[in-house]
Amino acid sequence: MPRPQKIYVAGHRGMVGGAIVRILRATGGNTLVTRTHAELDLTDQSAVRDFFAQEKPDQVYLAAAKVGGIHANNTYPAEFIYENLMMEANIIDAAFRSGTKKLLFLGSSCIYPRLADQPMREDALLTGTLEPTNEPYAIAKIAGIKLCESYNRQYGVSHGIDYRSAMPTNLYGPGDNYHPENSHVIPALIRRFHEAKENKAPNVAIWGSGTPRREFLYVDDMAAACVHVMNLDKAVYDRHTQPMNSHINIGCGHDVTIRELAETLRKVVGYAGDITFDATKPDGAPRKLMDNTRVHQLGWQAKVALQEGLTLAYQDFLKTPSLRK
Repeated sequence: MPRPQKIYVAGHRGMVGGAIVRILRATGGNTLVTRTHAELDLTDQSAVRDFFAQEKPDQVYLAAAKVGGIHANNTYPAEFIYENLMMEANIIDAAFRSGTKKLLFLGSSCIYPRLADQPMREDALLTGTLEPTNEPYAIAKIAGIKLCESYNRQYGVSHGIDYRSAMPTNLYGPGDNYHPENSHVIPALIRRFHEAKENKAPNVAIWGSGTPRREFLYVDDMAAACVHVMNLDKAVYDRHTQPMNSHINIGCGHDVTIRELAETLRKVVGYAGDITFDATKPDGAPRKLMDNTRVHQLGWQAKVALQEGLTLAYQDFLKTPSLRK
């Protein structure tokens, strides 16, 4: 039997990190290490190095990130690129310095060019212009992939490290951010439809034309994929990747229009009013669908269908009053 692992989950209070912690705790047998932002500022290089020198984790799930929707990305581009670059650079380097052998970095589907062929394959990375509305965030996530690859290329053989990257599609589920301005599309719409139902509002206005297509993955499916990818045998992982194209897409394999998403959410929430679309607001990329061939070949597939996942997400929203502040 493999010895128990000491596992650090960076960003355990976030939606993805929280889901990873739930799965790791349910599996059992390992020691989990977490720190809140108040306990450890991941943008502080000295503090991160001290933490890793003390804890010396065997594995790291790098789920910490500054995230948000179109409005947040447009409003705070400097914060998005700076904080994400600093967190990933500090953690990856400190992990290496402390002897951490395995690390999984979590990125985003926005790393791909705005007009990439659909579905987007891993080798589409760096082949075209990024979507302007979230370019700073995307640049930071691309840098995270290249940090992992570069450390592997320079130190993989000499130090036995194995740093991997997983690129999730749009995620949603328990622990999501429902901020009225800075949230992603699903939590934003859940909140708007819920408040419209409570206030008996005649309609809900949604940014954009409603025509862009998006792929959505329930966060517990993503967490299961992360644990699966982390624990793959290195020889198996290496057979399905390349040293400079080593990241793996994680998605459900199908997409819907924003209009279709809104109609489904209206039913889930039970809102009886109308939906209008404001085409003067930005749409973002016209389509973002992942090619999931790689992860399917590695033995993982999503389990939670969209309507089921949206229902679970709304139930979590209702039972967690702090999400509605």
